[in-house]
Amino acid sequence: MSDQKHQGLPVAGYRPQSPENVALSNVNKALEERCIRQAEAIRDMPGMDGRMAALAITQIQQGFMWLNRAVFQPGRVALPEDEQTPAA
Repeated sequence: MSDQKHQGLPVAGYRPQSPENVALSNVNKALEERCIRQAEAIRDMPGMDGRMAALAITQIQQGFMWLNRAVFQPGRVALPEDEQTPAA
């Protein structure tokens, strides 16, 4: 594994990522796109239940979101109210 880290976007809770993690997530995104395109093709076929296909697309998107969160492991973020001053 490389020691070089990808800084990525400055999104709260996300840490720098290794090139391997970025590459893995990009593979996941390509797989997600293939699955969604298959579901869209079925949705658009005559006689298919478009509502069920739409639900499948949503679930595919959610599944890959969770998979990529497993790779990137975002953490919790501090909020302004976490900084409490002592009462006088």
